[in-house]
This record gives sequence, C-alpha cells and structure tokens, in this order.
Amino acid sequence: MTDAAGTPLVPAIAHADRFTFQDLVAEATSDIGSRPARLVMTILGTVLGIASLVATIGFAQTAAAQIASQFDGAAATRVVVTAAKAQSGSQNQSVAAGRLPWDSPERVTSLAGVESATLLGEVELTEGETITAVPVNDPSAAAVASPRLFSASPDLLDTAEGGLVTGRFFDAGHDSRADRVAVLGERAAERMGINRVDSQPSVFIGGVAYAVIGIVDGMERRSELQDAVIIPTGAARADFGLLAPSELDIRIVVGAGPQVADQAVLALQPDDPESLEAKAPSGSSDLSQSVQSDVNVVFLILGVIALLAGGLGIANVTLLSVMERIGEIGLRRALGATRRQIGAQFMVESIVIGFIGGLIGSALGVFAVIAVAVVQGWTPVTDPLIALAGAVLGAVVGWGSGWYPARRAARVEPVAALRGG
Repeated sequence: MTDAAGTPLVPAIAHADRFTFQDLVAEATSDIGSRPARLVMTILGTVLGIASLVATIGFAQTAAAQIASQFDGAAATRVVVTAAKAQSGSQNQSVAAGRLPWDSPERVTSLAGVESATLLGEVELTEGETITAVPVNDPSAAAVASPRLFSASPDLLDTAEGGLVTGRFFDAGHDSRADRVAVLGERAAERMGINRVDSQPSVFIGGVAYAVIGIVDGMERRSELQDAVIIPTGAARADFGLLAPSELDIRIVVGAGPQVADQAVLALQPDDPESLEAKAPSGSSDLSQSVQSDVNVVFLILGVIALLAGGLGIANVTLLSVMERIGEIGLRRALGATRRQIGAQFMVESIVIGFIGGLIGSALGVFAVIAVAVVQGWTPVTDPLIALAGAVLGAVVGWGSGWYPARRAARVEPVAALRGG
C-alpha cells in the first residue's frame, strides 16, 4: 500500500502495555513503608490473630502430647485381670463367670515381662456401717460420706507407683495374720483429720477399730485410692466376708501387654481361662485426641475473633489510604492507567500488608509455644506447615480486606478526582 507519491505506507503498530507485574508490585509497596506508625497499627490485628491461631494449635499439640505421654506411660505398663461377665437369670443380669485366686500375684510374677502384681477388692459395708476416725457416733452431727474401703495385697504400693507420706505399708505378715491395720489415702486422711501415725491413731470401720500405720499419696495408676481406706486382704476376708478380689493389677514392662494378658489368664485359671478377662494397653490413647480437640475448639474461636479484627483493621486503613490518594488515582487514570491496574495496586498492597502480618504472627506464635514448653519442661510440638499456613492465611485476610477499597479506588473517575484533588 502506497500514498499518492508512491511511498509505502507502514501501518501503525499499537504499543504494548508497558505496566508489568514488577511495576505493579513496586507501585503497590511504595506507599507501605512511608507511614511506619500506621503500618504497625494496621498489621497489629493480623499479627495477633495469626499468632493466636498458630500458638493455639501448637499449645494444643504440645499439651496433648504431654498428657498422652504421661497417660500412656502408665497405661502401657499395666494389665488388669478381672472375672469375665456372663448373662444369667430371667432379667439378663451380669454375673461373674470366674474368680481370681487369692494367690494370683504369686502366680503371675513369674511370667516374663511382669514387674509386680497386686490384688484389689472394694469392700462393701452393710447399710448403716460407716468409716470414721472417732469411736462415738454423734447423732446430732451432720452426716458425712464415708471414704471407700479397699482390700489389697502387700505389693500395692509398688504396683500402683505410690509413695508414703508417713508411716509404712502393711506387709505379708499383716495379711496372713489378718491384722487390723489400715493405710489411708492422702485425701482421705485429710478429710478424717489424721496427719501423723506416731500417736497410733485408729479408724473405725463398721465399729471395728483398725490401727492406721501409714498414709500414702501418688497412686498414679489408681487415683481413686487417694480418697480411700486400704486394709489387708486377710482382714477383709475375716472381718467383712470378702468372697473374692475384684481385680488383679499387674505392672509390666513396656511392650509386654499382649503377651502378659494371654499368659496371665492361663496361669490363673488353666482349666477355664475364658472365665477371666485380661485388659492389655491399647496402641493409641484416645485421651490425647480428646484433649487436643477440646483445646482447639476453645482457642481457635478466640484466634478467629482476633483475626477478624485484624482484617477489619486492614480494610479500614486501606480505605482511608484510598480517600487520601484520590488525587494520585486521578492523575494515574489521566495518564492512561486502567481501572484494573488501579484496583490491582490497592489489592496487592492489602495482600502484602496481610502477608507481613501473617509472617510476623506465625513467628510469634511458634516462639510462644517454644517459650512456654521450655518454662514448663515440656517437649514443644508444632507442625511447620501450620506456621507456613499462618503466613498464607495473613495474605488471604489481606486479600479479603482489600477487595472493597480496591473496588472503590478502581471506580474513581479521573476528571472528578483531579477536580476535587
């Protein structure tokens, strides 16, 4: 194609848009650091929200791991043998199908993996019988619930991992002679006003005097014994007609549970092992999952509330920035900037602010988990992906918070902006 003079005509080539992504990022971040005080106040809410979420999950994981380790440390070294239950009678009542021998501890301690064993039985008093520290019953005094009464063999303290507050525990001689001696759990002793044994105090069980020879605490495996009175099995059989022990508690080495459970019922009832039931430790603890779930629900709500407050802070400050920069927006529109470029500028600015807040909040949350764990002597547990997700979540909050201000900035008309700016 030529003109009248024969000169070839070159078609005009439209210039490509030179406003690249790098220009967009540079333009969006140029104003962020110009007001440091405002930037700090803007990201503070996001920092607190993300820090709360990250720390919440970290605290939940750490606490659940700590509790589970303590719980599993006791549960994984314990096997409990009881009489199996069978349905009997027209009302389908559960009755014991078997009975534990009185020499059960001696039978199972020879098994591989068994460290100690003890017989336990809860002694039921007849109606009207109580346990008291005074020999005279005052009818005018307010009724007080009696502590529970248990019978035990001499190895209870070792098996239940308890400790002595004062005095001693009864031995095999007390058991074989059916001596009327008693050991009190610490809380039961406190309720009954007994704190020492050198004055030879007594408790009256159904009107029968038992000499208190010791007070115990700990009992991590059997916490109910803290509120109980414990007497020898021989005394329970002689004075209260105990027919059979309730259970055999066995302390084992870690990992020997299934083996000990299978062999214990054979050692106790070789002719009828199905009449006994052995409960071995499971491979996982439901307690840790329950604790982590409960803690997460409570603290995640608080973290979400703080995060919403941070998002509103970003939205308000971004909207204020739009109002202050109306003249700049009008000038850029007059020089050829499109609505999309103006909106993208403020959107990227909000995302960057949110990402900075999320990054700082994640770091603070992880640091808080580590600091608390170190002070408490725990092992800090936190998922690295949670920290990374916290920073990303901050950017998402910034994106959501900057949507409306960016949309409003993109709708500014250049003539109106320059006229008012």
